[in-house]
Amino acid sequence: MTASDDRLRILQMIEHGQISAEEGARLLEAITDDATRTRTEARARSLRVVVTDMHSRRQKINVTIPASLVTVGLKLGARLFPRNASVTNDDVLRAIERNAPGRIFELQDLEEGERIEIFVE
Repeated sequence: MTASDDRLRILQMIEHGQISAEEGARLLEAITDDATRTRTEARARSLRVVVTDMHSRRQKINVTIPASLVTVGLKLGARLFPRNASVTNDDVLRAIERNAPGRIFELQDLEEGERIEIFVE
C-alpha cells in the first residue's frame, strides 16, 4: 500500500465517521513524517577516503564509509586528523548533512609520500 492509498483510506474513514478529523490529521501527519524519513534515508551519503602513493600514483587505500557510521569513525579517529588540517570533524559532518558531493579534504604528506583525500558521495 502506498502513502497516497493510506491518505485516501484515512480521508474515507473521516468521511464515514469512523475516526474524528483530529485523529485523521494525526494519522496524515504520521504518514508525511514516514515519507520524509524514507526520502532522507534514500539520500543517505557516504564518505570515501582515498590514500594515494605520490611516487607510484597507486591507491593504497580506497574505502567507502556509510554516513551512519561517520560520526563514530570521526570520534574514534579524531586523534589521527592532523592538527594543522584545514578541515575539522565538524566540517566533515556539515558537508554530509548539506548533501554536497565532492572532495572536502586533501592533504599531501611529503614525509610519507602520500596524498589523502576525503570525498562526500
